[in-house]
Amino acid sequence: MSNEIRLAFAHPSERAEATASKDPLDRISLRDHIVEVDIGAFQAERGHSQRICFNVVVEVRPLTDPVEDDVDRILSYDRVTEAIAHELAAERLNLLETLAARVAERILIEPQAMRVFVRIEKLDRGPGALGVEIARSKSVVPTLVASTEEADAPHPRVVFLSNEALNSSLLKAWIDQLQALSVPLVFCVGAPEAETPVTGHAMTQRRIDLLAIEQNAWALASKDERCVVVSTRTEMDWAMRNGQTCVWAPSKMVLDAVDGPSSSAKDTLALGAWFAEHMQAQDFWIIGAELPLELSIPATCVAVGQAKL
Repeated sequence: MSNEIRLAFAHPSERAEATASKDPLDRISLRDHIVEVDIGAFQAERGHSQRICFNVVVEVRPLTDPVEDDVDRILSYDRVTEAIAHELAAERLNLLETLAARVAERILIEPQAMRVFVRIEKLDRGPGALGVEIARSKSVVPTLVASTEEADAPHPRVVFLSNEALNSSLLKAWIDQLQALSVPLVFCVGAPEAETPVTGHAMTQRRIDLLAIEQNAWALASKDERCVVVSTRTEMDWAMRNGQTCVWAPSKMVLDAVDGPSSSAKDTLALGAWFAEHMQAQDFWIIGAELPLELSIPATCVAVGQAKL
């Protein structure tokens, strides 16, 4: 029992050695890699960077031929740190468990990687280190393909509906016409005309303003059953692949974004433009509102359409 306890708190390299198979694998390791990041499920953790420490061990298939001092023939340490950086940049996460699993799976994309141990610890949440350690094997995750989700992600047409458009008798006809174009379709809406509470506090005001937009998203869904409110990128990608028309509920995606919109949530057109860029939309259309001269159109959009009532 004492040996099991010792291994539980030892470096992942010792755990890898203790659980090695009869056919030994080579190992590379990353020790005490510390980054500052906004992560955590508690409200007190949002908006505040904290230090997290990574210890990673990767078991790799031994080379049968001479290495010949060629870096291209081995699994570089950079691939491990790049996997960490990629997952940290993808979105803000609540759980270390989620981050560890994603880092492990991205490392296992590498052809040389056979098994990986990932330990992540929060260093600033108390007098000690709070963390999680996982082990993943390529034999358990056999279908990983590099960047598959990114390569296959749909590129939608993002359409912003003003309140005038939302309440227009032409709304269903517009939806008919847009769906007939056979392009993945996502609607964005602004906030209702009614005033929202003013808190005088930036973080709480941002949440209130985002929730006001979501009220209008649900209002749109109530007007046409083809419109389905979605809040996560995963759900949105699935919906678009399956021919579903989406209405964007912005709170989760905006609050979890590592590189979020610089504009206020009250500037709903700018928020829609940010979303179009985030989704790598093929174009961004506006219905029922004037196109502001100062609106920054996403570079990924190849066209901008505007329809007036």
